[in-house]
Amino acid sequence: MAEVLFENWLERHNVPGGWKVISSGTWVQGGAVLTADILDALKQTGIDLADHYCQSITPELLAASDLVLCMTRFHKEALQAEFPSHASRIKILSEMAGARFDVKDVTGITVDECLRVAGELIKLIDAAGAQIVKLLQG
Repeated sequence: MAEVLFENWLERHNVPGGWKVISSGTWVQGGAVLTADILDALKQTGIDLADHYCQSITPELLAASDLVLCMTRFHKEALQAEFPSHASRIKILSEMAGARFDVKDVTGITVDECLRVAGELIKLIDAAGAQIVKLLQG
């Protein structure tokens, strides 16, 4: 969700540049998809993830990334421990919005929980978008 929502934010704010936003999971099964009921509910809110599939983070993907935004402190700490040479580029999304809290993982949650997470992500990205752009455009 964060990938699609941030891409939408960049478009709505006419942010120039060749942005490439990629979503990956810390410990996900590659190729996994969200359930049909969650996909339908998200589509009704304007979030279309029908073509989205899960991919696991790889050393190559991490090395090619200017910034890695995690949803939880645990994911951030795990990635920084596994890839210490990239630690300074790994942050929590909420940190970019001036806070520090975890966003619930959508794996195995109900439609209502997923919609709540989507709302939370929209607010976070609205609050963090300009800071992310500033950081990356340096």
